[in-house]
Formats: sequence, C-alpha cells, structure tokens
Amino acid sequence: MRDQVRAELKSRGASLVGFADMQVIPAHVRAGLPNAVSIAVSLNPGVIFGIREGPTKEYWDEYRRANALLAELASFAAGFLTDRGYKARALVPTIVEYDSITQSPVSYNPETLSTRLPHKTAATRAGLGWIGKCALLITPECGSALRLTTVLTDADFRIAAPMEESQCGTCIACVEVCPGRAPSGKNWQAGVDRDGFFDAFACRTAAHQLAKTRVGIEETICGICINVCPWTQKYLRRGGA
Repeated sequence: MRDQVRAELKSRGASLVGFADMQVIPAHVRAGLPNAVSIAVSLNPGVIFGIREGPTKEYWDEYRRANALLAELASFAAGFLTDRGYKARALVPTIVEYDSITQSPVSYNPETLSTRLPHKTAATRAGLGWIGKCALLITPECGSALRLTTVLTDADFRIAAPMEESQCGTCIACVEVCPGRAPSGKNWQAGVDRDGFFDAFACRTAAHQLAKTRVGIEETICGICINVCPWTQKYLRRGGA
C-alpha cells in the first residue's frame, strides 16, 4: 500500500512522498497515531530564480498555489487511508494549523512562532531531507524550494530511515544573505531546539518588511535563503525536480 499511496499522490501533483515512524514524538502531539505520510510539492524553478533579492508577486502566487495543492493532497491521502479502515488525520500546510474536523486552531503558538508538530519534523523522520541553517527542510531533489504537509495515520507502512544530521557542512550561503541575520551558522541535528541555531523572530520581522515593501502585502514571506542554497541552485539548473 505504501507504493500505491505514493503513486496516487504523485499522479495528483506531489513531488516527494515519504513515510515516517513518529513514535519518538509525544503521543498527544501526534494525536496518538504512530506513523506519518510526509508530502512535498516543489516550487516553480522559474519563480524561485527570481527571488534572489526578495519576494515577488509571482512567488506569493506560487506559495499559495503549492499550499492549496498540498491541502488537496493531504485530504486525498487521509480519505484514501480511512476508506481502507485506517485512522488518518490531515494537517494543513500553513503556519497556523487547523483541526480538520472543527477547523479551529490547534497548534500555532504566537509567543514562540512554532507549531505543535512541524511538517519538517515528519519530513526528516521520513528521510526526505534535513533542516538547514535557515531552519527550512533541504532535500537533494529540490533544495529548499518546496512546501510540505503531513498526514498522521495508524497505517502500518514500511518506513524510511530518519535523517538526523545536517548535510550543510561548512556552507553559510543562507547565513550571509539573510536580511534579518536569523541563522546563527550552527548546524541542525535531530533533537536540537530551533532557537539554538535560528532566530525565528528576526526572520519574521525582516520577511514581513520585505513582503510589504516589495510585494505590497501584509504577509511574512521572503525566500532569499531558498534561492541561494546550493541544493536549490542544483534544482534550478536541472529546471525542476
């Protein structure tokens, strides 16, 4: 069934699909469900090419397109699994997560700028990639030019080996260009708190200002670190995933 789920999701627009054992995460955080399907949608390379100096209207549109597609994919995957007798819960692919039944906020903490269960955590547990110095997921296929969502489930998939260490090494490309000086330059490893290597508040402040001045929107998007990442640059040179 793992292969069937992956094939169905990719036929509907998913770029990467991984399967994770989530039991190292506290049960109340993962709704008591032991596994996860991690779903990624890559961002248009032409759009990503254009954000080296900051966000554009095209990037904002692409960001929303990817989120909308991810919501559809997560809903499909959850339905696919529940139709086969499994429990499944789709998380939404935006900063504020909502319960799929009540549509009420369940996990966003404005005091810490964190969610109860980051999609990046499921993605690293599924072996899709690692967390970069910019606090974004980085994959060999797309760099950080992607968006993520997660479906929690009790389906008994064959799971991947988790990614537990950064592959960024001594690279500081994102550190050097960040307008908010948010990355410290330290490498991530599993279990390390985000605040130990990345200042999310500095990122938010700079991204919000850039979005307002360059795109004219009251949102928090930037993308400079995505563009300059060497793994993203490989993706751009290939013209896509």
